[in-house]
Amino acid sequence: MGRSIRGVVLAIAVLAGGASASAAQETGTPIFKAPYRAFDNHEFGASLSDAEGIDYALEGFYRYGRGPNDFSVRGGFADVEGGGDAAVIIGGDFRTRVVSYSESFPLDGSITLGLGGIFGEGDDRFLIPVGVSLGRRFDLENSNTTFVPYAHPVLVPSFGGDDSDVDFALGLGVDIRFSDSFAVRASGGLGDIEGVGISVAYIR
Repeated sequence: MGRSIRGVVLAIAVLAGGASASAAQETGTPIFKAPYRAFDNHEFGASLSDAEGIDYALEGFYRYGRGPNDFSVRGGFADVEGGGDAAVIIGGDFRTRVVSYSESFPLDGSITLGLGGIFGEGDDRFLIPVGVSLGRRFDLENSNTTFVPYAHPVLVPSFGGDDSDVDFALGLGVDIRFSDSFAVRASGGLGDIEGVGISVAYIR
């Protein structure tokens, strides 16, 4: 356990040292991830977000999981910078649990890895976010509702056209599961990205 905790702390330090500018996550939207999934087998849903450079983005997603790992695909469109120009956004990601809370470390932690792109507005741009999500699940007494507040720092190498960069985003969010079949998620970006997003999901 001590080695796992040191690995997570080292990963956060590396991420924090890579701050630059601009985008978050595999589709360039401020939709971040808790350290674990809310579902047993799979989920599908939709996300609505707005961020610097994007008036709004609408995405659908599907996520599938087994054991400590889960995978997702997502796609949709974004209204770019108020000009009425629409970009297609497509991506996918992988998440795996690496730390469970204990007396010596009070949070759960996962490593996340994504791949995606923004197409159709100017030069196509590709993003490869790598992050660490840390948080904890809390149950509401005498209810099926659970809350998962979390922090998700992400390092985002991006490239397209003649330009490449390494961006940084710090996501803060909360996942709320109201029942065995319905969840709502809210997240926002701090630091080099400013934006907010909300998702609804049907879980199984």
